[in-house]
Amino acid sequence: MNAIGLIAFALVGAAKAIRERFDLFGVVVVGLATAFVGGATRDVLINRVPLVLSSPGEIALGLFGVSLAVGVSAALESPDDHPVTVVSDAVGLAAFATAGSIVAADTGLSGFGIVVVATINAVGGGACADVLLDRPPFVLLTDFYASCAVLGGGVFWTVTAIGGAESVAAALCAAATVGTRLAAVTYGWELPTAQRIGQALTWPRTERRR
Repeated sequence: MNAIGLIAFALVGAAKAIRERFDLFGVVVVGLATAFVGGATRDVLINRVPLVLSSPGEIALGLFGVSLAVGVSAALESPDDHPVTVVSDAVGLAAFATAGSIVAADTGLSGFGIVVVATINAVGGGACADVLLDRPPFVLLTDFYASCAVLGGGVFWTVTAIGGAESVAAALCAAATVGTRLAAVTYGWELPTAQRIGQALTWPRTERRR
């Protein structure tokens, strides 16, 4: 799961940097930040040395993902909007949510802790990449994205809490995360904003006054 997530997120982050016309160094930095920041934050939270600092293979996987993005950009005009990148993003989200859930459960965290670590592992890198790209973090806007990781972490915890095997919980976590993310992209799902909720609450009163 971790390897899949690293490659997928490095590809997605690098593709975004390519769209913004970053130089090659900037593309590598954004790609690797997208791939590693979430996992490094997870490791810090559970009090262990981040894997990226202790495993050369981790860096190799991230660089492979960046190389894929460069190759895709040579063949496509808008690689970050291509279905390959969109699906890679959903797969990376699911892989990291699952990896975070497994690590959190093995560390003995509570159900809430499992969901939190799964979500941070899944969206931390993307949030950091958006900061590097000088824009509001994508996960804080209306798109249905971080919620998919929350749902996946919740599924993992629920399955393990009722006595299910960790392997089954991991599979269901990944399926729930990638499934809801692809459905959100396909059908344009979004979470409501405070303004939209306010309008919905005031609309009946306005109609009654009329």
